[in-house]
Amino acid sequence: MLIVLDAVVSFRSVPRILELFHSQTSLELPWTPHFTSVINWSLRVGLGLLRQVCPTCEPWIAIIDYSIDIGTKKALVVLRVKTQSLCQRGSAIQLQDCECIGLKVRETVNHQTVCQDLEDIFAIAGVPQAIVKDCDYTLAKGVRQWSAKQEKPVPVIDDIGHCMASALKSQFEKTADYKAFTAALGQGAKCLRQTEFACLTPPKLRTKGRFQSISKLGEWGAKMLDVFAVKGGAKKGSVLAKLRTVFPGFLRMKPFIERFALTTKIVSEVMEIIKNKGLNKVTYQQCYQLSKTLPRNSKVKTHLQAWLKKHVQIQAELTELPLLSSSDIIETLFGNYKYMLERSPQADMNRSVLLIPALCGSRKEAVIDQALNKAFQVDLAHWEEKNIPYTVRKKRQEFFKHKSQKSGKIITD
Repeated sequence: MLIVLDAVVSFRSVPRILELFHSQTSLELPWTPHFTSVINWSLRVGLGLLRQVCPTCEPWIAIIDYSIDIGTKKALVVLRVKTQSLCQRGSAIQLQDCECIGLKVRETVNHQTVCQDLEDIFAIAGVPQAIVKDCDYTLAKGVRQWSAKQEKPVPVIDDIGHCMASALKSQFEKTADYKAFTAALGQGAKCLRQTEFACLTPPKLRTKGRFQSISKLGEWGAKMLDVFAVKGGAKKGSVLAKLRTVFPGFLRMKPFIERFALTTKIVSEVMEIIKNKGLNKVTYQQCYQLSKTLPRNSKVKTHLQAWLKKHVQIQAELTELPLLSSSDIIETLFGNYKYMLERSPQADMNRSVLLIPALCGSRKEAVIDQALNKAFQVDLAHWEEKNIPYTVRKKRQEFFKHKSQKSGKIITD
């Protein structure tokens, strides 16, 4: 299991790796498990970890988010992070600092399902000091609805990364300068990719969530301005001559590029401080001073200062420790899970979603033994029947064995 979870290799590779160690080292193995056994053991650990969730007396913060769409289903995941984890580690938290306390798979997602799922999860795990989430409207409404039912409203922390991405999008996306800049880069990239100057290709913009990694584009633009700053003609066949041909009029966009690069640089510096040190009075002052270097009419400046003022008040009311203000760790968890799932030729959310709890938290031998003793093979079958009533594979098998396949109808029952 640890070969799969820590080394991140496929389940089918485990027997081969063990056999290699058996034949090429002094390690003696009486038998080698089949890869399906490794799958079942790993899923049992995930289910067992969920089954042993209970309240804790230590203050903690919940990080919540929905996974990417896999097939027609989404999974709501709730992580528990102790308030002191950020201070103890001295840098951004890691998956070892988190405990998955909730996993709900749904095909239909709205604020009511979010509220109901949070009620079920927090009824078992206890109520957190605060909830960290991204800017998703459905999540926000569901959390507000759940919080309104509590004796004391639970503070909600908006993830700094998503908030800054929204601010950058609001300021730049619809402007003519930004559209002209990205259009020029798109055309220039096509001319550079299959040449000896491919190393100078601008960063590729993501289709979804592009403003969450837009700082790389600003950094590239600032460096290219230095390259283009050479006066006079360029030697034929030189790098500068090629770039001037590929990116005509680049210097005419210099005022926009400088403003864009400065804004993305400041945002990156702020997020590095908040993600690694958390938010308290000291980091608040550092970030607020950085925000003052942005242009007066900057929407990013307005959003950033508003975010800082709102959340430093939450920090002062909750704890003396730095406040965890980023949900990056849950994105990392989803990324690891997606990487493992992509090995399947038919991507559909099935019982493998139970790997998510096993991908975070402690993996000490005692923890794994306890989790295995909490969930057996029959428990996996019951969980799958309740939470994953169908998969693409099951529907296909049902379709081809059913007599009504001749009519071309999909069997859903």
